[in-house]
Amino acid sequence: MNILLSLSRAIDWINEQIGRALMWLVLAAVLISAANAIVRKTLSTSSNAWLEIQWYLFAAVFMLGVGYVLLHNAHVRIDFVASRFSKRTNAFIDILGLVVFIIPLSLILINLSWPLFVNAWNSGEMSQNAGGLVRWPIYFLIPAGFAILLAQAVSELIKRIAFLTGHRSEPFSHIERKSEAERLAEELAQEAQAHDHLPAKAQS
Repeated sequence: MNILLSLSRAIDWINEQIGRALMWLVLAAVLISAANAIVRKTLSTSSNAWLEIQWYLFAAVFMLGVGYVLLHNAHVRIDFVASRFSKRTNAFIDILGLVVFIIPLSLILINLSWPLFVNAWNSGEMSQNAGGLVRWPIYFLIPAGFAILLAQAVSELIKRIAFLTGHRSEPFSHIERKSEAERLAEELAQEAQAHDHLPAKAQS
């Protein structure tokens, strides 16, 4: 188990670095989008290449950042259901989701998308828009993104099993912190619940 946990930490470190690097791509996409809008409005001209770079960057952030999201436990959950279960129960549910859904789906989509990238690479496929970009980088993001997701899913699976077997105190590496709005909503709900339980005389 120690070897597997070392592998998990290595995967976590890689996806942490990828996630931090992708933050700069978000900034780049915003700056390019702003520059394109300014040039289009002031000079009445535009470039398909620069327009396509915007959604290339968006696709890169979306596809390559999926492992970072899973690492930080920031993916979509049905919180009002999960919060009612113990950590052990949630760990079992996570294992089921990883083994039955995420890992097989990632393997299938890597297998299906890799030939698309290879064909685009070999043919030198270009955008159909005049002055557009070469297409193979965008095709490559699909197998790369699901490979990253697969690796992080394996890491999460190791951590859940280690938690259930007593080798870890927590099932997650990162516990997503609640926002100020979420904490305020919870406090208001607790106050309302406490108010409902007060005797009638106290409420008046």
